[in-house]
Amino acid sequence: MFKTTTSLPRRRQLQGVALAIAAFAAASFAPLVQAQAWPTKPIRLVVNFPPGGAADQIARIIAQPLQEVLGQPVVIDNRGGAGGNVGGDAVAKAPADGYTLLMSSGGMVSVNPYIYPKMPFDPAKDLVPVAAAARVLVFLETRADFKAGSIQEFMAQLKANPGKFSYGSPGNGSSPHLAGELFKDMAGLYALHVPYRGAAPAMQDLLGGQIDFMFDPGIGLNQVRAGKLKLLAVGSLKRSPLFPNVPTLDEVGLKGFDADTVFGVYAPAGTPAEIITRLNTEINKILITPAAKERIAALGGEPAPMSPADFHNRAASDGVRFGELIKARHIKGD
Repeated sequence: MFKTTTSLPRRRQLQGVALAIAAFAAASFAPLVQAQAWPTKPIRLVVNFPPGGAADQIARIIAQPLQEVLGQPVVIDNRGGAGGNVGGDAVAKAPADGYTLLMSSGGMVSVNPYIYPKMPFDPAKDLVPVAAAARVLVFLETRADFKAGSIQEFMAQLKANPGKFSYGSPGNGSSPHLAGELFKDMAGLYALHVPYRGAAPAMQDLLGGQIDFMFDPGIGLNQVRAGKLKLLAVGSLKRSPLFPNVPTLDEVGLKGFDADTVFGVYAPAGTPAEIITRLNTEINKILITPAAKERIAALGGEPAPMSPADFHNRAASDGVRFGELIKARHIKGD
């Protein structure tokens, strides 16, 4: 009868291989286990614009119902600055564990790389799309005492007085800023651009008469209804159901004028696919509820449930569309 023996060095080598295989298996299954257990603590939803703007309001529309379905608090963290880059950078460099998310305008991903040559992160590589939230329209509004009864009269005044009037925006490269530059380009007129750190302070100065007009992402519509602002046109290809009698800029001769943008949620690259899928599913469910539809409609927007892939494709097409404008108008970041 023969007895097989294994030398001590050989046995240690086999033990080392076994430990390596076990470690590899543990590392491979860790994200899956983590995703299955998620969430077990509060989720931080970074908004890369100040409180009161469209991104902030949309974030708050989805945060409460999202925390109810996930069973964990969803905490809003406003980090504005540099056209959304400050908040975007914070999320891009956060752990990819599903506990740090970003609510942003699509412009931060599709537009900022064109206007900020040295961004602290690469939106295309360092962030992944999770869920679109809303298609946001922009509304051309003037101060209430502006002496123009129609969009045609308004454009005639601007053409007759180049540089006399000014318009505000949430910052260089924001969708309202690009809408303003597109408007100037297509209408053949000039007005001074005044960038702010968010839509809310720009709106405050429009109400105060410090600037003359603004492409509003919906936060000033109640002021329009109250007669404190004058709404002259919609910067979309179709009229807003909230103001069916207000024409689009396309209708009054600026053919193809479309400054709509899609706001949505992003996560750090490397976030487990199971978490992305869960968030996309839950956010899409929230967007079709009557409460969310009503609140987004109050901003003049529309819910935009879509898959992460469709959200990515929309941002890519916006990048092509606005990139040409940015190059032609030599638009630079703050």
